[in-house]
Amino acid sequence: MSAPQIDLLLINPGSRTDIYQKLGNELSAIEPPVWAGLMATFVRLKGYEVRILDANAEDFGPKAVAEVVQDLNPRLVAIVVYGHNPSASTQVMPSASAICRTLKAEQPARKVLMLGGHVASLPELTLQEEAADWVCGGEGLYTLCALLEGLRSGNLNVPKVPDLYYREGKEIRRTAGAPLVRELDAEMPGIAWDLLPMHLYRAHNWHCFGHTDRRQPYASLYTTLGCPYHCTFCCIQAPFRSGEHTQGMKETVNSYRFWSPQRIGEELEMLVNRYGIYNVKIADEMFVLTPRHVEGICDEIVRRGLKVNIWAYARVDTVRDNMVEKLKRAGINWLAFGYEAGDKRVRQDADKDFAPGLIERTTQKVREAGIYIIANFIFGLPEDDLQTMQETLALALDLNCEFANFYCAMAYPGSQLYQTAMKLSWPLPKTWLGYSQHSVDTLPLPTKHLNGLDVMRFRDKAFDTYFSSPRYLEMIRQKFGEATTQHIREMASHKLQRKYA
Repeated sequence: MSAPQIDLLLINPGSRTDIYQKLGNELSAIEPPVWAGLMATFVRLKGYEVRILDANAEDFGPKAVAEVVQDLNPRLVAIVVYGHNPSASTQVMPSASAICRTLKAEQPARKVLMLGGHVASLPELTLQEEAADWVCGGEGLYTLCALLEGLRSGNLNVPKVPDLYYREGKEIRRTAGAPLVRELDAEMPGIAWDLLPMHLYRAHNWHCFGHTDRRQPYASLYTTLGCPYHCTFCCIQAPFRSGEHTQGMKETVNSYRFWSPQRIGEELEMLVNRYGIYNVKIADEMFVLTPRHVEGICDEIVRRGLKVNIWAYARVDTVRDNMVEKLKRAGINWLAFGYEAGDKRVRQDADKDFAPGLIERTTQKVREAGIYIIANFIFGLPEDDLQTMQETLALALDLNCEFANFYCAMAYPGSQLYQTAMKLSWPLPKTWLGYSQHSVDTLPLPTKHLNGLDVMRFRDKAFDTYFSSPRYLEMIRQKFGEATTQHIREMASHKLQRKYA
């Protein structure tokens, strides 16, 4: 007797080698697919049978994925196009596309939906380019349930499915939008961890400085959805725009939703007790923002006696004086700050400016509390020239944070920069993989003064300069030991191949 047909298979695509080159073998993190896990929880609570295939973690190619799909025989396959962070969605598209193309070639009757950040940014183009039956223009939760209801009953009325783009002959049609899910605790209370290969996930190397042999097990979760800020280079709100519009929100206002501190505490406690989790990423685009929420989560962690090593995102203008000690007590040992640029004019143009001296004061305050810093910098913002990029590198060297990410400005679909680039016909990567910061095909944006190749060359040189700095390496040796210092030297020895260099 054959097993009963499942309703939904959520697929997390990805190819670490394509996206990160050799860095994907050992150095990059292997992140759990947070959005696929949340979708599984939401759909399960509506009474549907769900599975998740993490093709990225399992390192499955399109053929292997197609075999799993054939065996499980789901009513609906949903390819969830997200990455390690919201800006990483587009670089996952080549893998998502290959999986979709293979599925439809080998199993033409299989119903396939594509959804996620990149898809919601460019839904019509995605349906034009891909073999999927449908694509979703929003966050996708109500879309999934409506499709499943119709497929299970045998009475699917596609035009009535919310937030859907579909073909009608040669025309592409769009259905009415769906509101955002509001009651997160009740309707989407955490990630379906039991559907994921928990033994495969690993933390970033820097997250475990001092104990780089303890990168597993690892988990990542959201405590909020969305971000109230409007940085021109960010595309985090793309999957929420349709729902915001449906709810009548102003275009100038971003949605921002919360899980309760108690719910987050419960999930962390389960992860620690059931899976032995120690290393945790809070994936919120901006975690350290609302004191009541942040401090409530810290209190829950301390009250439950959880021993964890957490990193999270913050801004230098959101870390309150009386907050840092509580963050540290809760095991939040790393904070990632988007310093972005050393030149005030460059930051102002990107809507990411700070009061004079705030970068230095916040950095010092966090360090005095014993919290390490991941410093994020962007080269090639529209106002950048060689002098301002040198100022950004000088700021990085002066701050001398425990780790630094050096990015090139990219016009990610869904961001204001992408709209500007399209309007002004700026050169963009020829492939979606070219939006990966570490891929062979990387092509950054030009600035008003430099071409993209100049920006990329400066970025790669800046990386070498920072991680070979004697002052930096001595600081690492003193804080984390000689083994970590040697690990960094080995990391810096990997040279990225660049097609356009």
